[in-house]
Amino acid sequence: MERIVTIKSSKYGMDIHLDPEVSFDVLAENLQSKFQNASHFFKGAQMAVSFSGRTLSRTEEDQILNIITDTTGVDIVCIIEHDEKNEIMYKSAVEQSLLNMQKRDGQFYRGTLRKRQILESDSSIVILGDVESGARVTARGNIIIVGALYGSVHAGASGDRDAYIVALSMQPKALRIGDIEAKRQIIYQESLSIQGPKIAVVDGRRIYLDPLTD
Repeated sequence: MERIVTIKSSKYGMDIHLDPEVSFDVLAENLQSKFQNASHFFKGAQMAVSFSGRTLSRTEEDQILNIITDTTGVDIVCIIEHDEKNEIMYKSAVEQSLLNMQKRDGQFYRGTLRKRQILESDSSIVILGDVESGARVTARGNIIIVGALYGSVHAGASGDRDAYIVALSMQPKALRIGDIEAKRQIIYQESLSIQGPKIAVVDGRRIYLDPLTD
């Protein structure tokens, strides 16, 4: 018989494999017992979590996350979804952002930013969702959007031209890095010519788009 819950670690955090056949109550009880027995390994850690083996509802997912945090003290910074289209982007975003967090308190925001919503960060920020037209994001560090960018973003808001902006899809209303503002039409044309996740960086006095991965 296969294990009800199997925990595997990776450089991105941990993957929790869940038996698809047992009831959720049995699953939750087994998971709590497993994390209680291993709580001293995780206490105070910051990591990303992914689930495999079965599809969870949002309520079930939240319940599992509460069990993990209450039992171990782990700070779960984000959830990596098993999606072939976005997997490279998720892993790249999480890896880079966890590195930034070790250096200067990076932040995560889970959810889509809608019209007139404003999000500001004193460091780097990872947004697990879209930035819709009319929404605005400003960060002193990097901005990583695990979704589509249609609104306005300003990375390196303190004047840092070495900051960058990443998104799965990039057609922003306005894009700025440091004191350099991108020409909207040029960014739009470059975005159409690049498949997959894109990164915006400053080179000289202009912002360019490049593929995030080769």
